[in-house]
Amino acid sequence: MLMRKVPGFVPASPWGLRLPQKFLFLLFLSGLVTLCFGALFLLPHSSRLKRLFLAPRTQQPGLEVVAEIAGHAPAREQEPPPNPAPAAPAPGEDDPSSWASPRRRKGGLRRTRPTGPREEATAARGNSIPASRPGDEGVPFRFDFNAFRSRLRHPVLGTRADESQEPQSQVRAQREKIKEMMQFAWQSYKRYAMGKNELRPLTKDGYEGNMFGGLSGATVIDSLDTLYLMELKEEFQEAKAWVGESFHLNVVFRIKAIRLGEKLLPAFNTPTGIPKGVVSFKSGNWGWATAGSSSILAEFGSLHLEFLHLTELSGNQVFAEKVRNIRKVLRKIEKPFGLYPNFLSPVSGNWVQHHVSVGGLGDSFYEYLIKSWLMSGKTDMEAKNMYYEALEAIETYLLNVSPGGLTYIAEWRGGILDHKMGHLACFSGGMIALGAEDAKEEKRAHYRELAAQITKTCHESYARSDTKLGPEAFWFNSGREAVATQLSESYYILRPEVVESYMYLWRQTHNPIYREWGWEVVLALEKYCRTEAGFSGIQDVYSSTPNHDNKQQSFFLAETLKYLYLLFSEDDLLSLEDWVFNTEAHPLPVNHSDSSGRAWGRH
Repeated sequence: MLMRKVPGFVPASPWGLRLPQKFLFLLFLSGLVTLCFGALFLLPHSSRLKRLFLAPRTQQPGLEVVAEIAGHAPAREQEPPPNPAPAAPAPGEDDPSSWASPRRRKGGLRRTRPTGPREEATAARGNSIPASRPGDEGVPFRFDFNAFRSRLRHPVLGTRADESQEPQSQVRAQREKIKEMMQFAWQSYKRYAMGKNELRPLTKDGYEGNMFGGLSGATVIDSLDTLYLMELKEEFQEAKAWVGESFHLNVVFRIKAIRLGEKLLPAFNTPTGIPKGVVSFKSGNWGWATAGSSSILAEFGSLHLEFLHLTELSGNQVFAEKVRNIRKVLRKIEKPFGLYPNFLSPVSGNWVQHHVSVGGLGDSFYEYLIKSWLMSGKTDMEAKNMYYEALEAIETYLLNVSPGGLTYIAEWRGGILDHKMGHLACFSGGMIALGAEDAKEEKRAHYRELAAQITKTCHESYARSDTKLGPEAFWFNSGREAVATQLSESYYILRPEVVESYMYLWRQTHNPIYREWGWEVVLALEKYCRTEAGFSGIQDVYSSTPNHDNKQQSFFLAETLKYLYLLFSEDDLLSLEDWVFNTEAHPLPVNHSDSSGRAWGRH
């Protein structure tokens, strides 16, 4: 989840939660409806989960049925067992409804106000989100699934050629090994911690933690799309069943998400429109705390994709307007040498500290600029321009080459460089590779080479440790390069950023070195992080017998194993032409142009 973006996981104060925790529910939304706009495969066949998007069958007179299945109203069907024996899908089939039901489900979704149980009716009456889009008064918002699916350029799960004919038997075996690791991680979690946020594999129990804001089941939510793309069908059904039976919300999920979004909106009621950094849950009530004098760039700068998605769900433009205003502020504010410091006052609109980092506290702001451009179908020119301007400033003032020839992005503190790079910053190789294609023609080759050099440096931070896993941060000083200089920075908590860059560089170049490096990580995870009851982080990557930290992070299943699996898969599995990964590796659909003229990035 988003907490991984803060180095060391700074604990929440007793008075409130940092912004990553405030928006954790919206990331749960991302996990559940990430592919709602794509394949709708996250919906179990349980009555409770149908209520997420479908109105109950007992409706008030005059209201339309919410869903049309194959062009007509759905017939009542019997609840399936929790783990049905699914039939094997036909080659090229990417609709997982066949995993739980003999009938393929097609048709659009028509969203109307919920009816039925009293709390749902009350929620609908009290909800200020309109049922239709502005300008479409009286017309219920309708998502045309078939139209969306027709615009996908590749099947969600790729072409799925006959694996018996696959020439690269070694690659297939490597992919199957990663799939087994995911299966083991999931089964260990299910056995010892099902319903808890994360597994503690050494003590064989679950962990809730105050960083999750009182919500449970983070590993389930984070695992859903990884289980799906690996075709772990039984495990996927288990995850869906848990969401349907145990992820309790008092109202329809879409309405709940929208209402929560409304409750978050007061955070933006500042002189600048930059959201405050702390929300208070004292006495169980929502309220905006006065604590916290600054907002963090990676927090308020990583809302764009999810808030635009929330506007798509609700039809209410207010969510999109809030994040567009953030951009407006950032465009106007004076930036030191074109750089974006990590802390900004939401009251004065001034930078609080001149600390600039592409790692923790800053990272996903830059990531979301280029991904907003891509997700908009390359219509969001503001995001594109901001990204390349920021990248140029980073190159000019932060980029360095060590005496040993390693390219790295330093941290900047008021004009003085800290010659270190955090593991979190290692996503930047993949980001730069992703954005190279749309740069000015004369810069494209340069950015491809820059992406490769940064990724090589991050690989060196792994290769120079005893475990062949990378430290939390590594330095370039006193003749030492790409190594941590103190024990407090020598730990590894199953982070994904390095293998994330391997995946993007592989898809861009098909250079076999990235699969070689990825396989080194797989072997190291197996040797040093696998325990009897799951995977655990380690406390010192420079020890050949490291101690474990007793935590299987949810992002290990959501990101690390997903990126490794994609690294050893064909390019059309979750094709980058159709999907953009948010900062937690949950895929969101690219908004290919359609007849409606709507695009997330247009304004």
